Amino acid sequence: MRGAFLDFGSVAEGGDLDTASLAAVLPGIEVYDETAEELLVPRLAGKGVAVANKALFTRAVLAACPELRLIALTATGVNNVDVAAARERGIAVCNIRDYCTASVVQHVFATLLALTHGLREYDRLLKAGAWEHARHFTMLTYPVRELAGLTLGIVGYGTLGRGVARVAEAFGMQVLVANRAGGAREAGRVDLDELLARADVLTLHCPITPATRHLIGRAQLARMKPGAVLINTARGALVDPAALAEALRAGRLGGAAIDVLEEEPPVSGSPLLAPDLGNLIATPHTAWAAHESRQRAIDEVAANIQDFLAGGRRNRVD
Repeated sequence: MRGAFLDFGSVAEGGDLDTASLAAVLPGIEVYDETAEELLVPRLAGKGVAVANKALFTRAVLAACPELRLIALTATGVNNVDVAAARERGIAVCNIRDYCTASVVQHVFATLLALTHGLREYDRLLKAGAWEHARHFTMLTYPVRELAGLTLGIVGYGTLGRGVARVAEAFGMQVLVANRAGGAREAGRVDLDELLARADVLTLHCPITPATRHLIGRAQLARMKPGAVLINTARGALVDPAALAEALRAGRLGGAAIDVLEEEPPVSGSPLLAPDLGNLIATPHTAWAAHESRQRAIDEVAANIQDFLAGGRRNRVD
């Protein structure tokens, strides 16, 4: 069966990943760094397998690709695929899961430690020559906080949320888990309003649904403790960006780390990219992007394809 990888550049940089596992299951696979919308159908002509990250598979695209039998995604989210239309046409859809947990967990604590230790602020001071003129051996310009004893609130308690919880407990933090938005209460969890009032650090790991869009807005930010920290490595639309920018600018939060935005790339701009938000760490959707995680993504996709060709249903979402 012939195949094409439509947006390899979204998971690799400069050919830094080994594609041997893909080539083994799809000999002669065509690999493209990116594929413009108007090139999707031509590049899928005669192909039975499409490998993609964010390429958009609309009903119209699927209808124009009669030989397509599998869409193998190099991501967990499937919002770029019309799954219902794929099902109607007998096209299987597979995603990958739990491939970047270590990378995301590291990112959460890298940003949390940077925010609670003033790492960027002290670095800037020293590079400006401030330590040479200090009165003492140390500088205490910015507060430093221990994580031990702080309360970490987690929204979304799947593999990523649990991974964050394990590391938090190793730091001596107390962990609270929120009940699912719009779902039933679960033993050992608390409602979001209670979690917001108690958490020193709030970290988001839930998907986007009608119940979670702008889950954290002005009202929720107002419930958080003064000086609390917000970290979002999940989906940009979980947080109202204008409300967060407003809270940071007013000094109501101790800081925030945002790895995701509602629009990526943010060609229309974002309130969270304003240069005066010094207590915000913004990164371009890289929490997942450790080399090991990206290589694991390629190998997991290859395993999905191999299983599909053998008649299996590994990681099927349809």
